[in-house]
Amino acid sequence: MYKKMFLSWIEEGVVSIPSFLFSYYKKIGLTDLECMTLLHIYSFIENGNDFPTHDEIAERMTLNVEQCSQLIGSLVQRNYLEIIKGKSDNGIYFEKYSLRPLWMRLIDEHILNEKGEIQAQQKDEEGNVFTMFEQEFARPLSPIEIETITMWLDNDQHEPALIKAALKEAVMSGKLNFRYIDRILFEWKKNGIKTVEQAQEQGKKFRMHQQQKRKIDEPVKRNDSVPFYNWLEN
Repeated sequence: MYKKMFLSWIEEGVVSIPSFLFSYYKKIGLTDLECMTLLHIYSFIENGNDFPTHDEIAERMTLNVEQCSQLIGSLVQRNYLEIIKGKSDNGIYFEKYSLRPLWMRLIDEHILNEKGEIQAQQKDEEGNVFTMFEQEFARPLSPIEIETITMWLDNDQHEPALIKAALKEAVMSGKLNFRYIDRILFEWKKNGIKTVEQAQEQGKKFRMHQQQKRKIDEPVKRNDSVPFYNWLEN
């Protein structure tokens, strides 16, 4: 679905072809000369000539006609360029170049590059979780504690931001221990909470409920602390 959408953007001119091609041509195995040749073919097609001769292409470049012919043959053979043959409504046979194989290679490389960036960002976020725990506990984590956090990330699939939110909840509640944090994450998962915003909203509702309850049970002193939920007693 994403590849089809991106392909339509390319063919409709939404994506800047030269910029897109320059970003990835080396990664998909093209040389500088091959990239320039494809750009010339693209330029011909954009100007209404979808099957320029080797002479026309070579005239724009430092290649002679034979070199141009060999280079284009190589691009077709290696599936960067396609020659489409057909028959018009008037019964006339025709040939034209198609750059769709090139677009598909560029799209695949773009998707791969984005996935790599996302994975790198996720690794950074996960690393920050361990750092944040060590800062709050004011000591290096034990092997068991490291394993526990790893299980939250890998087995339970908790987002790093949500684990940080659970740690913050434990700090605010004055119950800084792994058992308490694990219980928070368990309750959040059980209640379908997947984002920090949802967790904060639940905490806000609970505290409002607790404050209203205390107003009914006894007068509230001005310096009373804000109540926190004891997840272990739930």
